[in-house]
Amino acid sequence: MKKADLDLYADYLLSTFGAATATGLSAMVEGEVSHDQITRFLSAQEYTSKDLWQQVKSTVRAVEHDDGVLIFDDTIQEKTWSDESELMCWHFDHCSGRSVKGINLLNALYSCNATSIPVAFELVKKPIQYCDLASRKLKRKSDKTKNEMMREMIDTCIGNALKFRFVLMDSWFSSEENFTFITGKGRHFIAALKDNRLLALSEEDRKNKRFTRVDELIFSEQTPVRGWLKGYAKEVLVVRQVFKNKDDSTGVLHLVCSDLTCDYDAISLDLQKTVASGGVSQILEVQCESGQVAHANRAHPKQPCFYGHLRHVQAGMPEP
Repeated sequence: MKKADLDLYADYLLSTFGAATATGLSAMVEGEVSHDQITRFLSAQEYTSKDLWQQVKSTVRAVEHDDGVLIFDDTIQEKTWSDESELMCWHFDHCSGRSVKGINLLNALYSCNATSIPVAFELVKKPIQYCDLASRKLKRKSDKTKNEMMREMIDTCIGNALKFRFVLMDSWFSSEENFTFITGKGRHFIAALKDNRLLALSEEDRKNKRFTRVDELIFSEQTPVRGWLKGYAKEVLVVRQVFKNKDDSTGVLHLVCSDLTCDYDAISLDLQKTVASGGVSQILEVQCESGQVAHANRAHPKQPCFYGHLRHVQAGMPEP
């Protein structure tokens, strides 16, 4: 990777608001770099999460702290009319509650000292085709789940000596296996819970299998409760967040934290980072749109995502 070419291309992405093209970049520098040179540069190799880390490492080292937070968030770039492939296929969208056709991107964002930096990413591929007996339709599945991908990304971040205390994640990552994995690595987790998750408020209740849905527990928003999630062996903290939706309706969110020394304010602050990461992911989704990087080589599907993440870092965008 030639740094001069990479910097030039990133600057071009920062300055353009429409479709980014090799012709457009060549015109911007008044032909000093030809269309063919740009195309060869973009087609030379597929840039991966490892390449992203090499680009952001120095920025991360300047801001990282032991209390840093690693935030996982996945987003789907919906592409209704694109041809189906192992990458461009159907994924369940937790936000809309339905399956949509598009590209599923898993991001790892590092948050520390009011800065949010993407440090890893993966694309969800579904290379295995099978016939669903119930619907008799041809479907696809991945050889690796998003939860497995997330655990591998955490391992990679630890291997890169990234300093972080918490892993923040949404409810579809809130499995006992992930909780055990994270605490086994000497880190803590803060995760959203679905309303039907079951909690025992005492060791005796847990032993006697007396569990209650978290949305049926009676406790105030400002007071964390300690208890045991069904299926998870260690004691945890659960807090309740009450908020207003855009339509003025009231929403309730339950969060679970493995660090029993945390209070409501500390967990709420980390929740704000999670919400902010959703905004960053939406920005990255726009920047990674295949339509915006129109000349990305189809043989290297990770290119738009890599350049979108790099664009975010080089823009020096503060945490929302």
